[in-house]
Amino acid sequence: MSASSAPMDRPGAVDPVPVPREIAAREDGRVDIMGLPRAEIRAVFEAAGLAPKQAKLRAKQVWHQIYHRGRTEFSSMSDIAKAQQPWFEEHFVIGRPEIVEHLVSEDGTRKWLLRTADGQDYEMVFIPDADRGTLCISSQIGCTLNCRFCHTGTMKLVRNLTPGEIVGQVMLARDTLEEWPGPGESSNYDPHGRMLTNIVLMGMGEPLYNFDNVRDAMKVVMDAEGLALSRRRITLSTSGVVPMIEKAGEEISVNLAVSLHAVTKEVRDEIVPLNRKYGIEEVLQACADYPGANNARRITFEYVMLKDKNDSDADAHELVRLIKQYDLPAKVNLIPFNPWPGADYECSDPVRIARFSEIIFDAGISAPIRTPRGRDIMAACGQLKSASEKKSRAELDRIAAEKQAALEAS
Repeated sequence: MSASSAPMDRPGAVDPVPVPREIAAREDGRVDIMGLPRAEIRAVFEAAGLAPKQAKLRAKQVWHQIYHRGRTEFSSMSDIAKAQQPWFEEHFVIGRPEIVEHLVSEDGTRKWLLRTADGQDYEMVFIPDADRGTLCISSQIGCTLNCRFCHTGTMKLVRNLTPGEIVGQVMLARDTLEEWPGPGESSNYDPHGRMLTNIVLMGMGEPLYNFDNVRDAMKVVMDAEGLALSRRRITLSTSGVVPMIEKAGEEISVNLAVSLHAVTKEVRDEIVPLNRKYGIEEVLQACADYPGANNARRITFEYVMLKDKNDSDADAHELVRLIKQYDLPAKVNLIPFNPWPGADYECSDPVRIARFSEIIFDAGISAPIRTPRGRDIMAACGQLKSASEKKSRAELDRIAAEKQAALEAS
């Protein structure tokens, strides 16, 4: 690691891949207050010169304007005096990601390629359904891990996203979906009257390797005076970072999803190499111990269907056995593999997937088959970012080997 490198947040004693550099400060010197808790907004207002009582009042007003009205400019905040608005504009900014590309699928799925203020690209996807609208957000630029079926796994980790960059994805989606109240309308958030009702941390990156920033971002999203989204409408997906699963349950307490994808050590070691550090049994025990998990808040096991790799009847029966062995309140989300250029795998055929699902359902465990969405806009994680970054198989293998070596050395 070079002298300018900085280590990423350490979940326990695990630090698989170093972050190449710190996040650059804004060139204009302004402080981005997106994603900051109210107390910190108040503190930066004081540090910039407001008297304490004035800073407390303005922090409350600005918070309301940001998260209830969707304001991005101080000049549009009616409860801040016009004479004072230029001062706020000079010192602060209410950030949004830059949109590099925004695609809309035939099925209504939306995908954004976004860019940070320091020029790094990442992705976000919105999936509308009849009874809900789910926003899939990223937690890192690139990824620490190298899951062999995942396109993001072919990318090196650049850095963690900040709380503001994580919350900013939610804000940008609501901007696009026009979900802020208009003049004279109530600013109370009603999830039943919105298209965006659910959030899943299933985009680029491993959320539990950016734990502090993810936690702080979700606290803003769940704040009753913020976006007021219930923790029951938020799901965090992990590849199985065992030391952090309990911590996530205690400090964030959102729904848990685990990228399981295989039921034997041999296969999971291959397709989810983190398994070589935290095996299936350790992961399942962490799930059994997850605070708040019950039949009303079941743990979701994500299982991508790979032809002749993890899709046999025997695999399905073993998955049932493991879930029952650990007495897990669980459901299995079967995901038809979305192929990408250079992938080593093929998707299981529909008949095989249906049979796999049937075996699990017959055992009394829910196992719906996810309907592929947005394939015409490359909605699978990492595909849009990588469209102009073609890599050879040798390069993909080299990146995977580097990541695995760093993981095993940590």
